[in-house]
Amino acid sequence: MTLELVSEARLFDGLQRTYRHHSTATGTPMRVAAYLPPQAEHGPVPVLWFLAGLTCTETNFIEKAGAQRVAAELGLALLAPDTSPRGDGVPDDPAWDFGQGAGFYLDATQAPWATNFRMRSYIEDELPGLVFDALPLDRDRQAISGHSMGGHGALTVALRNPGRFRSVSALAPIVSPLHCPWGEKALGGYLGADRTAWRRYDACALIADGARVPEILVDQGLADNFLERELKPHLLEAACRDAGIALTLHLRPGYDHSYFFIASVIESHLRWHAARLGAGQRPGPEKG
Repeated sequence: MTLELVSEARLFDGLQRTYRHHSTATGTPMRVAAYLPPQAEHGPVPVLWFLAGLTCTETNFIEKAGAQRVAAELGLALLAPDTSPRGDGVPDDPAWDFGQGAGFYLDATQAPWATNFRMRSYIEDELPGLVFDALPLDRDRQAISGHSMGGHGALTVALRNPGRFRSVSALAPIVSPLHCPWGEKALGGYLGADRTAWRRYDACALIADGARVPEILVDQGLADNFLERELKPHLLEAACRDAGIALTLHLRPGYDHSYFFIASVIESHLRWHAARLGAGQRPGPEKG
């Protein structure tokens, strides 16, 4: 399997690319966006994975977050995969919060979803193997972040893979799918009725069961319509406090769940990750 280049554009002296490939995990074509900063022309650079939320594709983050300018300065690559398998023959649901566009970064076990909806295997195993073989990325300097459903994905992927990521953050994440309607619908539909099987896909449950990361950064808008019903950051706050995990939780008055919120806080997340990845600033012109 190889990455096929779909598009490329020059951006802040780096390259914004979109790739596609056939996935053995999902059995479908998949797409991933990659921003390579100018420093990548000289060797492998650290990388931030960004997992998007419900209804999103690989395009939302790269087109709406405005992250590339700061990533170019810091020498930080950005990887944004799609959120689910898609295409003819892939099962779907008429609701926007289940099925295509709503993969929840898990491996489904229930029919008809189990054949294609294997986003955990795709994100944790298959896609890293492809991108690190093909692109100038530093495998030893990885970070992960995400928004909403993707924030859930970032937290759970990091907690299940201790030591792989030097840092993890999230923006308005679903922190406990076991305790919100989005999560109960998705985990019940993909995994079945046994709630013990859900725990590996719930950040708060993983922490309660012993999973650890050194620290977590979370930003949450207080005008977010989903705050009380779906997101519930206080549950993550309690889980981290009980486990001794350092959680920095920024509650932002007036901000909603949209990419306007993400664009407003993404620079602080990039700089926070860069400090933990040892990412350097973009070199200036030589002085004669």
